[in-house]
Amino acid sequence: MNSSRKKVLVSCDIDTEFINQLEAVGYRVNYQPNISQSDLENIIENYTGLIVSTNIQVRKSLIDKALRLKWVGRAGSGMENIDSPLANSKNIYCFNSPEGNRNAVAEHALGMLLTLFRNIALANQQIRNGIWKREENRGIELHGLNMGIIGFGNTGAAFAQKLQGFAVHVYAYDKYKSGFGSGYIHECNLQKIYEVADIISLHIPLNDETMAFANKTFFSNFSKTVFFINTSRGKVLNTNDLLEALDSGKVKGACLDVFETEPLLTEYLKHNSWYQQLIARDNVILTPHIAGWTHTSKKKIGKVLLEKLLKQGF
Repeated sequence: MNSSRKKVLVSCDIDTEFINQLEAVGYRVNYQPNISQSDLENIIENYTGLIVSTNIQVRKSLIDKALRLKWVGRAGSGMENIDSPLANSKNIYCFNSPEGNRNAVAEHALGMLLTLFRNIALANQQIRNGIWKREENRGIELHGLNMGIIGFGNTGAAFAQKLQGFAVHVYAYDKYKSGFGSGYIHECNLQKIYEVADIISLHIPLNDETMAFANKTFFSNFSKTVFFINTSRGKVLNTNDLLEALDSGKVKGACLDVFETEPLLTEYLKHNSWYQQLIARDNVILTPHIAGWTHTSKKKIGKVLLEKLLKQGF
C-alpha cells in the first residue's frame, strides 16, 4: 500500500510517541481526540485505519461508510463498542490492547481494596476535619482470605499476581479459559467461588452474556458475606441489586471504578437514587473509571497497538 493511501484517524487521547511511530512507518495521522460520532462518520471514508477508545461506536452506521478501512485498533481492553463480526465480514481487522493497561487495573483494584479494608479514605477525611478515631477505624487484613476472581484474562491474571505477596488464596473462574491454575491460584467453577470466597473481583467483558451478571441471584449465591470489586464494565453489575445486598449485609463493602451510566456527575445522576445511595456509604469506594488510566499505561497501550499493527503487516 503506498504511503499516500495509508491514513489513520486517532479519535482518542493517546501517547504522542505512538503517533510519531505511526508516521515513521508511513502513516498520515489525523489526531482528533475530541471528534464526535457524526463528524467521524462524515470523514471515515478517507481512512484506512482508525484508533478508538470508548468514545466512538464502530457499528453499522460507521462501518458502511468506511469504504477504505482496513483496521480498527482499540486503545484499551473492552471491545463492546466495536461490531467486530460485521467489521470482519468486510475484511476490517479489529484488535485491542489489554496488555497495555492490565497492570494498571490490577494495581488499582488492589489499591481500592486496601483503602476499603483499612478505612484509609474515611480516616484521611476525619483527620482533615480534626477527628481522631482509632478503634472505629480498626481494619481488616488480606492475609489468608479467599479471593474469587471471575474472568482470568489479562486483568484477572494480573490482579491474581499482585495478591501473591499478601498470602491470599485465589479461586479463579473463566468460562472460556482453562489450565491456568497453579500454586496459590485454584482454577475452579463458579459454584466453588460461591462456597469459599471472602472477596469477589470481576474481570469480564461486557456482552449479552455478562449484562447485569452481578445481580440479586448472583449475590444470594454466596455462602459467606463478601466484599465486591468491579473494575471491568459498569453494566455487568445491577447497581440496585448491589445496594440491596449492602443493605442486607450480604455484601459488606464494595469498590467500584465503573458504573452503569458514565460519566456519573450529570445533573440527572446527581439526583438519581442509586447514585445518592452509593455516595452516602462509608463502606463503598468509588473512582471515575481510572483503573487502567496511568501515565505508564498510556505509553504501554500505544506500544502494544503499534506492535500488533505491524505484526499484521499494515
